[in-house]
Amino acid sequence: MIRPALLLALLATPATADNVTVFAAASLKNALDEVAADFMRNTGHEVTISYAGSNALAKQIIEGAPADLFISASGDWMDEVEGADLVETRQDLLGNRLVLIAHGDAQPVLIGAGTDLKGMLGGGKLAMGLVDSVPAGQYGKAALQTLGLWDEVQADVAQADNVRAALALVATGEAPYGIVYATDAAAEDDVTIVGEFPASSHPPITYPAALLTPAADDADRAFYDALSGGSADAIFERHGFTVTD
Repeated sequence: MIRPALLLALLATPATADNVTVFAAASLKNALDEVAADFMRNTGHEVTISYAGSNALAKQIIEGAPADLFISASGDWMDEVEGADLVETRQDLLGNRLVLIAHGDAQPVLIGAGTDLKGMLGGGKLAMGLVDSVPAGQYGKAALQTLGLWDEVQADVAQADNVRAALALVATGEAPYGIVYATDAAAEDDVTIVGEFPASSHPPITYPAALLTPAADDADRAFYDALSGGSADAIFERHGFTVTD
């Protein structure tokens, strides 16, 4: 999340024609860093990326933070930015899967209405993104509600500011289980995917990308176009994302 002092510094610093400022969902970090590095090598443009929960980034953009592009893990938060007349054009870029992870090695489970998730926790916490605002938390809560598991584990949920923070709680052993995206789990050696939530249990996980209205130069547009290019597609797929046709 951008700290207030950094936000003020960004507001006070005029963007250069060759610099692209991107606000992106935390779950994109590993893949998007690689996409940006490839773009910079090929074009000479600079790309600066700020990662946080999509909810926090959307609010910062609406409040005037100088982003050129926004990549959200939720269509709803992109809709908020578009509703503020800050989106020039947008595209559904990626998809993902929702999984249950455990600290270290753990036995796989079939996730469904009969899963004894409360018993699995054994008095520990279930790490999730903020369930009312962070997309991964919202998807996770929806899945648990659909499967009839939410009421029994609600009091045991440890909510984090973004999905990578939830991942870290499990990776460090502070929480025995967590709900994150499959791509997050793949980026962390100290967690194990023990089950996948049925796609029908939650809304489709979609990552829309937008070129924002303050973006006016060729570098911004070039990076926006590159996000859906063949090179970026290969990187995203290698990291476990589904590329939207």
